[in-house]
Amino acid sequence: MSKLDRIAAQPLGAFPALSLAALLEVCGDSFFHVSFIRSTGVGRVVASLSSAAVLAAYGSMVNVPRWDIDKLLGIYVALFFVIAQVVAKVCFGQSPTPPNYAGDRLMVTGGLLIAFRNG
Repeated sequence: MSKLDRIAAQPLGAFPALSLAALLEVCGDSFFHVSFIRSTGVGRVVASLSSAAVLAAYGSMVNVPRWDIDKLLGIYVALFFVIAQVVAKVCFGQSPTPPNYAGDRLMVTGGLLIAFRNG
């Protein structure tokens, strides 16, 4: 078993890797948004190529280790949601609504329950 596989096998060890993967996915999606909605010409091409590169890095990040998907998927979804909300605010000026905050709390709680349940 490789070192990366041993890290991925533990929820707390996998947390930084999952955080990076979620950040890469959110940023890659954001670059596509920029390329289709907010740019033209060379800027559109640069944003599209950036998106492809970042999403390729994301794909590598989630497919190289042998994740225990049963336990880690909940954490990943919660991380993705939280990071997406931060990027939406910082990059696009979109503030979360009260339902977003409620959903965020439910997703994080559910992710932790899935990851740290017994059995």
